[in-house]
Amino acid sequence: MKKKNFDILLFIAIIVISIFGIIMITSASYIWAEYKFNNPFKFTTNQGLFFIIGIIMMIIISKIDYRIYYEKCNMILIGCICLLVLVLIPGIGAVRNGSRSWFGIGSFGVQPSEFTKLALIIFTSKYLQKNEKILKNIKNGVLPILGITIFIFGLIMLQPDFGTGTIIVMSIVGLLFVGGVKFGFFLKIGVVGLIGIIGLILIAPYRLARILSFLDPWKDPLGSGFQIIQSLYAIGPGGLFGYGFGNSRQKHFYLPEPQTDFIFSIISEEFGFMGVLIVTLLFLTIIIRGFKVAHNCKDLFGKYLAFGIIFQLSFQTVLNLMVVVGLIPVTGVTLPFLSYGGSSLLITLCSMGVVLNISRHTK
Repeated sequence: MKKKNFDILLFIAIIVISIFGIIMITSASYIWAEYKFNNPFKFTTNQGLFFIIGIIMMIIISKIDYRIYYEKCNMILIGCICLLVLVLIPGIGAVRNGSRSWFGIGSFGVQPSEFTKLALIIFTSKYLQKNEKILKNIKNGVLPILGITIFIFGLIMLQPDFGTGTIIVMSIVGLLFVGGVKFGFFLKIGVVGLIGIIGLILIAPYRLARILSFLDPWKDPLGSGFQIIQSLYAIGPGGLFGYGFGNSRQKHFYLPEPQTDFIFSIISEEFGFMGVLIVTLLFLTIIIRGFKVAHNCKDLFGKYLAFGIIFQLSFQTVLNLMVVVGLIPVTGVTLPFLSYGGSSLLITLCSMGVVLNISRHTK
């Protein structure tokens, strides 16, 4: 395949939305950062550092032939699984917001589950390419990769991190569908998955509280329903153009840590419908261009890899937005490119670097 320049429109959309993310983190977090750290730009500085590293890494990765990961994927996935085990050990893994999901490095934190998301996509892409002819055989073709996925899901649930685990499972299911697995099979595992989700909800009281607060947040407006109510208070008054940059009311200790999962609420409050429209168009540009790259790639490994990365990005974006507007219970899933989170931004930009490199090899 003849090399060419990467998809420039995709690259521009990634840069623009990432810079906008830094700007919005500054606006959303400075009140909380001033109160907690006596430094209004604490979160901006941290995220800015990961942004610079991430952009450099994305450009470097966009120049590295994606087929190098084909041979390295087993080792990469095993390494990530080892990290998932290590993070569960008290004294090694740090607990933040009720989950032992982090390796603490000074004031920074690194989530191994973020790296595992990409590692599993790479591994599954190779698996599908090598086993394309036996995918219609559920026992020999599909169950092995589903078993690995469920094992990783289980490790992540021990942290616990239901949102990340869900994104991983949905991404692999999406890849299997692209690989040619029949739709009827997904209906069957959907029923099994639903039973499993109900079980996970019943054994964890906080998940049941999230479900109940989702159904009627006003039943406990100062407890489990507080976050979604404050999010809706932010979105509702935004109007066409919003209150203006920096003028959010809900970030003044109403919406908890607004720079993370609920940053879209602050965007809506400060920039209104027009701001939401622009952000949505940027996401659609990245997703559509990403799917176009996947569709136009003749190499099966590259095709599956691009599809998997964009599936992951799409599912994470949709889940976050549905939570913010109250369509589903709170999952703890961040909004790609925009929410505060260094390891999340870094791995997202690295993933986009892989897609950009694949775009060099399309027809």
